[in-house]
Amino acid sequence: MKVSVVGSGYVGTTIAACLADLGHDVVAVDIDQGIVDAINAGDSPIHEPGLDDLVAEHAGGRLRATTDYEALPDTDLTFLAIQTPSNADGSIDTSALEAASEMTGDALADVEEHVVVVKSTVLPDVVDDRLAPRIKAHADDRVSVATNPEFQREGSAVHDFLHPDKLVFGTRPGDERALDALHECYAPLLDARTADGEAVPIVETDVPTAMMVKYANNAFLASKVSLINDIGNICKEYGIDTYEIADAIGLDDRIGAKFLRSGLGWGGSCFPKDLAAIIHAAREHGYEPAMLDAAVTVNENQPERMLELLEKHVDVDGARVAVLGLAFKPGTDDVRNSRAIPVIAGLQERGATVVAYDPVATDNMREHFPDLDYADSAASALENADAALVTTDWDEFQALDDEFDTMHSQIVIDGRRGVEPRDGMTYEGLTW
Repeated sequence: MKVSVVGSGYVGTTIAACLADLGHDVVAVDIDQGIVDAINAGDSPIHEPGLDDLVAEHAGGRLRATTDYEALPDTDLTFLAIQTPSNADGSIDTSALEAASEMTGDALADVEEHVVVVKSTVLPDVVDDRLAPRIKAHADDRVSVATNPEFQREGSAVHDFLHPDKLVFGTRPGDERALDALHECYAPLLDARTADGEAVPIVETDVPTAMMVKYANNAFLASKVSLINDIGNICKEYGIDTYEIADAIGLDDRIGAKFLRSGLGWGGSCFPKDLAAIIHAAREHGYEPAMLDAAVTVNENQPERMLELLEKHVDVDGARVAVLGLAFKPGTDDVRNSRAIPVIAGLQERGATVVAYDPVATDNMREHFPDLDYADSAASALENADAALVTTDWDEFQALDDEFDTMHSQIVIDGRRGVEPRDGMTYEGLTW
């Protein structure tokens, strides 16, 4: 199948490379010439485990990139994977996606038939009200518009694409062309197995419902994290290890063990943006989403709790504090809504000298803190530090040992259960 993917960010690059790996001929379309050049040279423009290998393997063969939307008519199906960031009021900014939809519609003006699939996360009414009219402006019914929300986690996006727990196809009632195209596109995955060894379930529904599945999915997961963090904050007051509690309740199949790692909270692009969007949309419809508000409030309070724990052990004003981890989670260089950002800002407000380290995310964090002292290793960050804060649970931090001996005082506040306590260390877990 010939497939085009418009947008080469975290989602677009991953699905383009994975679709090429499944045997499709894929063209990635992006307005950034630098990204296009990188893909054509076999280099991934983002850090994502396994993605470098796929791009390198298929570039120049089943995967190529261009800035020209005129490549779309030569394909059978187009995915739109344009970012939809948050506005200041929490609503989503669809301007870039609308512009891409318009250019897609212009490029497809003379096709006999084509299927456009919206991968970008948008509210249920956006596809029909704002995107489809632009996409179908010239070709009308010769172009079908469908949705196929993505559920890939940064840090494991390649694995999640190739081993999905579900596929959601949103099409207009009676649009067999779009539904058939989605089935054909994903046919190589239909014999795959989920993590539980089951065949991959396919959810066939309408366009608005498919998009709401995405929002509900992320809202539920984010709320689960905030709930275990709230429980963890209470456990901390009693000196109870929240992870023991999580292990026990996770055995209940109504709860499950996933997303019960209490700590500093969630960040990234999806959870914050999607919760803000659905909360804003609910209020526009006259409903107050109290549970989702609470999930956000708990999450926003966790960095401050970490700083309060630090203040129990050290006078932060004038202290040298090492911050270990800048990415919002391990396995990615993405710092969007990273919990390290409010932690660093809070340290600076309290007069601390901050030295930070992350194995891959330093360059992206410079956009937020250009004058921060960035170390080239965890050992360098810890040297002569009065305290250390663990904000991302990179595997390499678990192996740290003698490096703590170089600290001025071995005070460690761990927001991710990311390091092993040792003799001589004053160790505090955020929720355990």
